[in-house]
This record gives sequence, structure tokens and C-alpha cells, in this order.
Amino acid sequence: MTNQRDPNGVVDVAFVGRANIDLTVQVPRRASPGRTSFASSLTASPGGKSLNQAIAAARRGGRSCLIANVGDDSWGHQVAAALTGAGVDTRHVTLLPQTTTGAAIIEVTPDGESYITLALSPATELTTDDIRRATDGLDAQAVVVQLDLPPQPVTALLNRRPAPIIIGNLVPHRELDNALLRHLDVLVVNQHEAAAVLHTTTDDPLTAAAELRQLGPSTVVVTAGANGAAYIDPHGAGSVPAPAVSVVDTTGAGDAFLGSLALDLARGIPLPDAITTAVHVGAQAVRHAGAQAS
Repeated sequence: MTNQRDPNGVVDVAFVGRANIDLTVQVPRRASPGRTSFASSLTASPGGKSLNQAIAAARRGGRSCLIANVGDDSWGHQVAAALTGAGVDTRHVTLLPQTTTGAAIIEVTPDGESYITLALSPATELTTDDIRRATDGLDAQAVVVQLDLPPQPVTALLNRRPAPIIIGNLVPHRELDNALLRHLDVLVVNQHEAAAVLHTTTDDPLTAAAELRQLGPSTVVVTAGANGAAYIDPHGAGSVPAPAVSVVDTTGAGDAFLGSLALDLARGIPLPDAITTAVHVGAQAVRHAGAQAS
């Protein structure tokens, strides 16, 4: 694909990970064992964390590109069209023939909380060769990588360090060498993901951020939903509160936050200021239904 916003291939942020279709229903409550819960009509829309983040950055006026594979099926073409429409550089989005695009099954309850089950399409998972091809000559200020991808391509990317700023997101794959986290300039996780990485629970995102930094990343940001976000870096630590908003759907809030944060860091915005903006972007995202609407 060749939707190239800059003919020289220069981007602010490259997002490395997955793109899929979100199959979403609104439910009055989640079904209990042995029972059926009736839902709204099903919607099918482009999604996936890296896709959402790339679109979020583009909507803030950034030059973003996505590095991901999808199937050469109707869903894959729907994903590609959404990226092109949002102005995301798609030269590294590959439509694989005779392959099914992955899907996320999402239930949204009346309080706006989303419950997501990802149906992976193994054939679309990025490989080490994909990473090498995409990062050869990549001209980006920042790269955001999903750490739950298969360990081989993540290892290849972290060792290559194809941009001045490397940002990791999500709980690392269980087979990823944790020593590689020292290659991260920034690790961004939510409170639940932080607890999974640390094998503990804490109600204080700032404490979680400090403990995660001991694993090697230079900077750690922990998001806490309605409570905003906390961060720690070589210059200090702090918390940023979130504005009070009416919650419709939380599905895309974390991705809107990260897309905004990565763009501002790529532009040289100081971390506290970038987080403040990202918290407000994430808060606005929960006011809309669906990741792309937000």
C-alpha cells in the first residue's frame, strides 16, 4: 500500500502492532453462566491498539504510519480504507492473501466499561522479516511497539532501535526477555497491566510506575482511567488528574492517550505537558461510542 503523506517517508511516529475489526455490542449486563443477554445491533469497525493509536496521532495533526499485517479480505480492506481516510501512512500495512483478518469481540456495559476478547489471526502476526523490511530506512522520531507481540519481532525492533524514542505498550509477551525493557525510553501501561507485569496489586499508579522503572525503562507512565495518570522519569515523578466527563465507552481511551502522548514526545514536548494533553484527549475519547468515533 502506498498512501504516503510525505513523499520522503518522514513521519513523527511509527506504530508497530496489530490491526483488526472490532465487533461491538452494547449490553444491559454481561450474560451470567447458562443465561443469554440480549444486546444492541452488532457494529463492525476497524480497530486494534496500534491502528487506534496511529489514527489518534493523525487526528491531532501528526504524521503517523502503521506497521501491521491484515488479511486480504473484506475486513482487511475496511481497515486499509479507514487508515487512508484518516491520513495514516500505510506503506507498511500488508494485506496477506488467503488470510483472515483478526477480530476483537467487545461488550460495552451501561457504565461505559468495555470487555474485550481478541480473536487473533496467527498468520497476520508480524515477523522479524517484517520488522527488518519496515524499519530499513525508517525516518521517524518515535516508534511505539506492542510488547505482547511474538517475542522475535519485538526483540529485533528493540535491538535495532530505529528511532530516537522507543515506546513500549502493554504487558510483555511471556517469552520476551525482560532484560530488553532497558531499551525502552518509555513504557506505558494501565493499572491492570502494571499489576500483571509486577505480579502484585496496588491502588497507587505512582508506586506502580516506580516499581516498573526498576525493570529497566528510562520512563514509565501508568494510566488510571478516571484518576488520570502517573509518571516517573530521570527528572522526577508526578500525577496528572483527569477531568470529570460522562462515560459512554472506554474502548478507545487508552489508545487515544498513547497516540497523543507519542506524538507530543516526538515533537519534543516535555513529558509532564505531553501527559496532561494526553489525559484530556483520553477523557474526551470516553464520551463517544467505539474506538474510531473517539
